[in-house]
Parts: sequence; structure tokens; C-alpha cells
Amino acid sequence: MTLTGVLHSEWIKIRSVRSIYGSLTAVLAVTLAVTVLALDTVGREQAERAGAEPVFDAFYALNFGQIAAVAFGATAISSEFLDGALRISLAAVPRRSLFYAAKMTAVGGAALVVGLLTSFPVFLVGQLFLGEYAIGLGHPGALRAAFGGGIYLALMALFAAGLTALLRSAVAVLSLLIPLLLIVPFVFVGIAAAAVDYLPDRAGQLVLHQNPEGPLGPWSGLAVTAAWAAAALLAGWWAVHRRDA
Repeated sequence: MTLTGVLHSEWIKIRSVRSIYGSLTAVLAVTLAVTVLALDTVGREQAERAGAEPVFDAFYALNFGQIAAVAFGATAISSEFLDGALRISLAAVPRRSLFYAAKMTAVGGAALVVGLLTSFPVFLVGQLFLGEYAIGLGHPGALRAAFGGGIYLALMALFAAGLTALLRSAVAVLSLLIPLLLIVPFVFVGIAAAAVDYLPDRAGQLVLHQNPEGPLGPWSGLAVTAAWAAAALLAGWWAVHRRDA
């Protein structure tokens, strides 16, 4: 089979498996819901506080959307390790590298499209609740953050997908990544702040700041997240290529 044909079959899998498609649509639904709830209730209060970051605050809900993106990446790959599905897939596409490349391209492409369709509407809808404190895409850093936010969500989905190919379990990956995203940075920020800056979520979210502080800039921070994703994808490729189906 050609790459185009395998890509088409992988997209059919994403559309037809309810858990996978549901986690993908949840990226937009969760992020939009949290944005409306947060900015409608405390958005103006946050905008009035000293040192407010209107660009970063506009994308606050991506902290929740990234969990859905991670879940999408993990479930999209873990479905191959249930009930012998991987053996069937490899029987149809014996070239494991081709199968893996198509699988990850489908996951990353779908996550990127949904990520961009999430970050732009979330920003625009959120500003409707801020009144005189609202900003537009022309505000310094806003357009960059909207594009970068979509890319960030796609990279987190790929990071989870690569780890799932390595560990063969969505549960194991989610048990690893959710604490990493929600707990570890706050526990170690006072102990190893320099190392925390290079965690995949902390580094990638610098693109959401108007004027990020620290050793990394907005795009170099996103590049660090891309490096994490690339390392996970490489490890996943090794596992698929070497292990028995």
C-alpha cells in the first residue's frame, strides 16, 4: 500500500472508533467550556489585577484541553494493542515503518487541525466576556499564541502517542503524563526551577505568553516540546519495529 492509502485507512480508524473520536472532539469542547466558565466568572477581575497577562489568560483553558489532546494521542495508539488489532494492521501493511509513520501522521494531523480550530475560537469567544479589557488578534503576541497553541496541542498528542507505542497502554501513559502535567511542575518549581522550565508543558506554553521570561523564548520553548515529542515517537517506532505484534 502507498502512504496515501495507509493514511486514509488510519483516518477511517480515528473517525469510526468512538473513544478516539470522542477524545479528539473533547479537545475543543473542554477548552471552550472552561474558557466560557472562567472568563465569564472571573475574567474581568483577572484583567484588573496588577501584572495581568491578557494573552496568556485568554488561553488559560488550554491547560485542560491538553489533557484531552493527550488522551486522544494515547487512545488512538492503544487501540492497536487490543484484541490483536496490531496483527491485523500489520497483515494489511507489513512494512512497520510505513504503518507507524502513517499512524502518527494521522494522529498528528488530526490533532493539529483540531488544535488550531480550538485555539482561535477559544481566544475570540473568550474576549466577548471581557468588555473593555478585551483584546484582539492584533494585540502583541496574540496571533502567535493562537497559532502556537494549536501546534502545542498537536505536539502533546504526539508525545502521548509515542509513549503509548512504547508502553502499549493508554492507562500507563495517562497515569504518567497527567501527574507530570498537573502536579510535578508545582512540586519541583522551588527545588529545580531550571529543570522545570524544560518540561514539555512548561516549555511549550511559553508560546502563549506575550513576553515570556526565562532562558527560553516562545518558539524555542515550543521546539523543546517538539524535541520531547520526537524522542517519544522515536522510542515508539523502535518498540513497534522490534517487538512482536
